[in-house]
Amino acid sequence: MSDVTPREYHQARWNEPVVMELGAPGRRGITFAAPDSAAAVGPAADLLPPAMRRKSAPVLPEMTEHDTLRHYVRLSQQVLGMVGISLFGTCTMKYNPRVNEALGLRPQMAEIHPLQDPSTLQGLLEIVWNFEQILKALSGMDRFTFQAAGGADAAYTHVCVTRGWLEATGQLGQRDEIVTSIQAHPCNPATAAAGGFKVITLPLEEGGYPSVEALKAAIGPRTAALMINNPDDMGIYNPHMKEWVRLVKEAGGLAFYDHANFNGVMGKIRARDLGFDACMFMLHKTFGGPKGGGGPATGAYGCTEELARFLPKPMVNRTASGFTLDVPENSVGKVREFMGNLHIVMRAYAWARGMGAEGINEASDISVLANNYMEKGLLAIRGVTKSHPDIGGPRMEMTRYSLGTLKEETGIGVGEVANRMTDYGVDAPWLAHEPWLFPEPFTPEAGELWSKEDIDTWVAVVRKVCEEAYANPDLVKSAPHNAAIAKVQGEGCEDPARWATTWRAYLRKHRGGAAQQAAE
Repeated sequence: MSDVTPREYHQARWNEPVVMELGAPGRRGITFAAPDSAAAVGPAADLLPPAMRRKSAPVLPEMTEHDTLRHYVRLSQQVLGMVGISLFGTCTMKYNPRVNEALGLRPQMAEIHPLQDPSTLQGLLEIVWNFEQILKALSGMDRFTFQAAGGADAAYTHVCVTRGWLEATGQLGQRDEIVTSIQAHPCNPATAAAGGFKVITLPLEEGGYPSVEALKAAIGPRTAALMINNPDDMGIYNPHMKEWVRLVKEAGGLAFYDHANFNGVMGKIRARDLGFDACMFMLHKTFGGPKGGGGPATGAYGCTEELARFLPKPMVNRTASGFTLDVPENSVGKVREFMGNLHIVMRAYAWARGMGAEGINEASDISVLANNYMEKGLLAIRGVTKSHPDIGGPRMEMTRYSLGTLKEETGIGVGEVANRMTDYGVDAPWLAHEPWLFPEPFTPEAGELWSKEDIDTWVAVVRKVCEEAYANPDLVKSAPHNAAIAKVQGEGCEDPARWATTWRAYLRKHRGGAAQQAAE
């Protein structure tokens, strides 16, 4: 690994108020001419039912275009984001092609309405249908729905489909257990519990995954389904997964493959070839769609023909005269409104077509190669270890590392290291889903996006911060020093009397009722 010195960096810092505190009465970014009398349709109030009319004008900042642009440019300068180096693990954060974003802003995409007649949505429905064919090829499944609003929502979709299947086969009262592992994504046990199932969680054993014997002991006449990741969030692939699926199905349950960690195996493994009845993909990550603040997101849920009749409504079908929206025979209803975030489906479709089968296959190769290259650099750093250090051979697209040794020897934990890393212009890493199975965990993922130089730089920053922890721990404890703001005091985030998500709530909680009334 190249010997890289972290670059000097200092984030822009503006004493910038919120937009509601800017501007002055009468300022405008654009003014509109009075409407032509021939186009007038009467007072605007007459166009709305009385119950929908506001009692007072909305409280909005009055600003010029220049003031507005300057405000948001300053805010963007105080954010690292993907303009730095963000090896955000377990989520496959990758570049979102600008051409796809431009397509999403075109009126044919941005201005359509989900209540339009399907005859006016033929182009979009064709994209949905075509992309479904791509995912069918990658998974071996027979049908896909894109209604789920993310990975957890797709897992919940499987729970709903499982309940529908159990009810249709007269087993709903009998099969009430769903099996998963401690290192599966938390959405699997969480959605199973939300669906009314008892959760059986298998612990990790030799090799970094639960044994076949442990699975045999957990399954039986009450088994409804297996919900599992492979590889898991430590990058460990369970080579016995085909046998797992066989055992679960012989016991009478369904097998669901949570493909959140698909990036390192895409083009290599098909869920159906392993015997799975259903699987999910994350379009907002693995397939190049944006992931922002909990959305927009899309969890693509696919299943066999046997389960397709339980899928959420509506489903896109192709006929001789075009594309239609139809309700499956035993549909579980909806897992969210309308057809889901189809603008993310459009982006994912463009990404997949741009990559092609060869590009997707190559991307998974690069992901595995980059992760193992990164590992050699990280494990050479004092204070850094990895999960299951006794397991030889390469991991998949990511590895769970630990700063437990650093914590023991310096008192500096992973949270403090993460804060200090931002002082060098790189994003802090993802740590681990709860519960932490290893002390002070962090889980970087290089994927196919980042160059060798980027990985060298990121590793060099970790090395530098760990060296600082040993030489001057107070410097790391008090970080960040070069960021737009100092260390965030998070206790207010749990105090409902203090946090506010709207300007109206902020005025009420921090400036009193009189200020709120004056603003209104």
